[in-house]
Amino acid sequence: MTVDVREPPARTQQRSRGPRPSRGYRVFQGVNAVILTVVVAVTLYPFINILARSFSNERYIRTGQVNLLPRGFNLTTYRHVMSDSAFWTNYRNTLVYTVVATIISMVLTTCYAYVLSKRHLKGRGFLVGVALFTMFFNGGLIPNYVLVSHLNLRNTLWAVVLPNAISVFNLLVMKSFFENQPVELEEAAAVDGLGTYGILLRIVLPLSKAVIATMILFYAVFFWNSWFSGFLYMDRSDLFPVTVYLRNLIAGATTGSDQTASSDSAIQIAGNIQAVTVVLTVAPIMLVYPFIQRYFVSGVMLGAVKG
Repeated sequence: MTVDVREPPARTQQRSRGPRPSRGYRVFQGVNAVILTVVVAVTLYPFINILARSFSNERYIRTGQVNLLPRGFNLTTYRHVMSDSAFWTNYRNTLVYTVVATIISMVLTTCYAYVLSKRHLKGRGFLVGVALFTMFFNGGLIPNYVLVSHLNLRNTLWAVVLPNAISVFNLLVMKSFFENQPVELEEAAAVDGLGTYGILLRIVLPLSKAVIATMILFYAVFFWNSWFSGFLYMDRSDLFPVTVYLRNLIAGATTGSDQTASSDSAIQIAGNIQAVTVVLTVAPIMLVYPFIQRYFVSGVMLGAVKG
């Protein structure tokens, strides 16, 4: 006589699914979903409102009738801004400044962070102290201006790039990331005959894509949005970044100094110039961010966890 000791299919299927979540955990998931939904809505609302205002008529903006959808669809300000050749010149300047500055900052930050990650390095404490000192103390605006002027960097790309080449926060994040990588990989590479630069280029950097992408995003956003360096060190309008151009456009529109447009167009431009400038400035970064976002969380967390 044969006895079938196999469990019923239903029970086997139930066990394969694992334990059911408790009631408290389900409540937590529901509350968490509601809170995150509210946070997303609160975060997206200002962007949608700014976008709607940029396409709206001036009288609806002044009376506060623009919410999530444009009222009195209007492209006057966009046409005014984008038909100006100076806008595209300054936009090109911003692109060049951002690309060059990000490359230089990444090279300097990566090399400095890799050096600081070596605990056996003599003078490591001094180098860390130098970086931390600059994080809390600054020479001031006037000494920086005098230094840049004496180095003959005014009205050049380097006036924007060099004073902000290394962010200490980014440096410390990359340092922590490199410290958490297995030392055995570098030791094996050294046994195989690789030198310091070979280990950095062929072993360390390929394993650090997450933190590198994150730092590129941080630096690119910083240099793209930076306007004060260009405003301070540039005297020629053809060297301005686009943020300075838009700042001057806002100042001109709000003071009524726009002499190139008709009175109705000038009023329209003054009404939504701020919204248009925000859209034109933020749009490129928003288009790039989704391609780097998947590295963002892992890069910051891996660089911030010890052990």
